[in-house]
Amino acid sequence: MTTPQHPGTGRHQAPGQQTEHHHPADHPTATVTQPPSAVDPHAGHDMSGAGQGGHGNHGGHAGHGDHVAQFRRLFWIMLVLAIPVVVFNDMFAHLIGYHLPSGEWVRWVSPVLGTVMYVWGGKPFLTGAVSEIRSRKPGMMLLIALAITVAFLASWGATLRLLDGELNFWWELALLIVIMLLGHWIEMRSLAQTTSALDSLAALLPDEAERVEGDQLVTVSPAQLRVGDVVLVRPGGSVPADGEIVDGTAHLDESMVTGESRAVRRGVGDPVVAGTVATDSAVRVRVTATGDQTTLAGIQKLVAEAQASSSRAQRIADTAAALLFWFALGAAVITAIVWSATGQPDEAVVRAITVLVIACPHALGLAIPLVVAIATERAAKGGVLIKDRLALESMRTVDTVLFDKTGTLTKGEPTVTAVHPVAGRDADQVLALAAAAEADSEHPLARAITGAAKQRGLTVPAATGFSSSPAIGVKATVDGNVIEVGGPNLLSERGAGELSATHEWRNQGAIILHVLADGQVIGALRLADEIRQESREAVAALHAAGVQVVMITGDAKAVADSVAGELGITRVFAGVRPEDKAAKVAELQAEGRRVAMVGDGVNDAPALATADVGIAIGAGTDVAIGSAGVILASDDPRSVLSVIQLSRAAYRKMKQNLWWAAGYNLIAVPLAAGVLAPIGFVMPMSIGAILMSVSTVVVALNAQLLRRLDLSPAASAAYFLDKAGKPR
Repeated sequence: MTTPQHPGTGRHQAPGQQTEHHHPADHPTATVTQPPSAVDPHAGHDMSGAGQGGHGNHGGHAGHGDHVAQFRRLFWIMLVLAIPVVVFNDMFAHLIGYHLPSGEWVRWVSPVLGTVMYVWGGKPFLTGAVSEIRSRKPGMMLLIALAITVAFLASWGATLRLLDGELNFWWELALLIVIMLLGHWIEMRSLAQTTSALDSLAALLPDEAERVEGDQLVTVSPAQLRVGDVVLVRPGGSVPADGEIVDGTAHLDESMVTGESRAVRRGVGDPVVAGTVATDSAVRVRVTATGDQTTLAGIQKLVAEAQASSSRAQRIADTAAALLFWFALGAAVITAIVWSATGQPDEAVVRAITVLVIACPHALGLAIPLVVAIATERAAKGGVLIKDRLALESMRTVDTVLFDKTGTLTKGEPTVTAVHPVAGRDADQVLALAAAAEADSEHPLARAITGAAKQRGLTVPAATGFSSSPAIGVKATVDGNVIEVGGPNLLSERGAGELSATHEWRNQGAIILHVLADGQVIGALRLADEIRQESREAVAALHAAGVQVVMITGDAKAVADSVAGELGITRVFAGVRPEDKAAKVAELQAEGRRVAMVGDGVNDAPALATADVGIAIGAGTDVAIGSAGVILASDDPRSVLSVIQLSRAAYRKMKQNLWWAAGYNLIAVPLAAGVLAPIGFVMPMSIGAILMSVSTVVVALNAQLLRRLDLSPAASAAYFLDKAGKPR
C-alpha cells in the first residue's frame, strides 16, 4: 500500500523517531501499517490411513464428512445387530433375570450375528491393528483389536463348549464394538466440525456478483472476478471477493471472520472480506484478492494445518495407549500364571481373557483428541484460528505477553487527541478551519484532522487556493482568511512562536501542528496514534490473570512511555528496530519467562517465530501468516484472553478425562484379574464392561462441555476481571 505523498508541512517530529510514511510532520505513531502478503493457501491435508499411530487416524478414518458418514452408518447398523446379540445371549439373560425362548436356534443368534459384527464392525480396528504391528508401534488400535478378538475367540470356544461357559462374551463383544464405533464417530465428527464449519463459510459467498463495466452492471460468477474489478454490493448482499471500498459507506456483518456479532461501519478505503454482508447500504468494492488468495481460503488452510498438526498432549495419549497395551498384556500373563499356580487352570483362562477384554482403552483414546478437536472448533467459531495445536496447549503456561504497539495496542493511524486554541478562539473553530485547509490533502495526518472535525459534527467551510510546500505546510483561503497548518518550520518562516501548551505534548512525543490565520497562530493540534479502547481492558484483564504485559515498539521512548502509562504497562522496550524484536523475545525467555508475542505479522515475523507462542492479531485478509501459531481474525487485543481462557479450560478437561480413562483401567484390570479373590471378590466381566461404557461416555460428555465457553473478547476479559474481583 502506498500512501499519497503529502508535499510536506514541516510538522514536528521528535528526535530518534522512526517513520515509514514521510509526511513532513511524520511521526511513528502515524505509521500506516502495510499488511503482509498472503501466502498461497494450498488446501488439503491427508488424515487417511488406518491406525497410523495418531488418534486422528483411527481405523482409517479421516476428518472429512464422507468418513464421518461412513462411521455413523456403520455405528447404526452395528447397533441394530447388537440388539439381538445381547437379547439372545444366555449370560445377559441370566444377568438381567429373564428367560430365553426354547429352541436350538436361540443359542445360534448371538454367535452368528456376533461374527458379522466382529468381521464387519470390527474391521476398522483390525486393519488399524495390522498397521500398528507393521510399524512396530503398538497402541490403541492394537489393544482394541486384541480385546474384540479375544472376546470373539473365547465366545466361540464357549459356544462350541470347548471353553468354560462363563466365557460366552457375545454380548460384551457387541457392546465393545458399538461403543468403539460410537466413540470414533464422536471423535471424528468433532474433528470434522472445525473443517465443515469453516468450509461452510464458502457458502456465504453469493452465487452471482454484479461487476461494474463502465455505466453497466454485468452479472458474473464470483469465480470470474479478477483483481482490479469493481463490484456493486447491495444492501443485504454478500461481498463476493476480498477488496477495498471505493464508493459508499455501510455497516458490514463480519461475524463470519471475527466472531463479533456487531456490524462494523466501513467506508471508502476500508478493506472488506469475501462473505461479509452489507447490512444497510450499497457499496462499490474494488477486488484485491480472489480464489486461493482470499481470507476464506486462508482460514481453510489454517484449519487444515491445525487438524494435521501433532500436539504434545496427543502424543502423550498415544504413548499412554502403547503402555496400556503392554500393561494389559502383562496383566493377563501374570493373571494366568498366578491362577494356574493356585491349581485353577480353567479360572486362569477365564480371568486372563477377561483382563484382555475389559482393558480396551477407548476412553483414553478420546481423552485428549476429542478435547483438542472441540477446542479448535470452538476457537474458530470465536474468531481465533489455531494453526498449531501445540500453541493452544502452550498458551496456558504463558506468563508474559509481549505486545507490539503500533497496530496492536493502538490503531496504527494518527488521530486528533487535543485542540488548544488561543484566547478569543474556540477549539471547534480552530479544528474546523484546519480541516478546511487540509480538505484537499490525502495524507494520513490530513485525514485525521478532517475525520476529527466530522466526528465532532463540525461544519467545515469551503476552501479555495489550496497549496502545499515541502517541509513547510499546507495553505488555503477560507472565508477570506489565509489558513495555514504546519509544524515548526512553518512557525519559523512566519516568525511565530509555539504555544506554551505544546511543550508538554512534545515531551510525550506527540505530533504537534499549529494553525495560523493570516500569519497569526490561532491554535495547536495534538495528534497521536490512537490507543484502542479495548487495549485498556485487555491489559487490566491480563494482569488479573497473573500475566505480565510488556510493550515493544520502534517509537522513541517518550512516545512509548506515554502509551504505556495510559495502559498501565510498566515494562517497555522502545526504539527497537524490527529485526531486533526477536532478540527482545529471547531476552525475556532468558529470564525464565514463557512468552507470547502479539504482533501484526508485518515486521514481527521473526519475533512471532521466536516466542513460545506467536499470535498474529488483526490478520484480516492475511490469515495465512506462517510465523504465528495462533491467528486472531479481529484486531481486538482482548482476543488474547480468549486464547488463554480456552487453553486453560482445555487443559482442565484433558486432565479430568485422563483421570477418568486411566482410573478405569487402573481399577478394573486388577479387579478383573482377581486381586481381591483372597477376600472372596472377583469382578464379573459384565461389571467390567459396564464400567468401561460409563468411562467412555463420561469422557465424551465432559469434552463436550467446552462448547459452552463464551470466547468473545469482551466475555473473556470479563471472566478474568471477575475472577480476580477487579472492576471492569
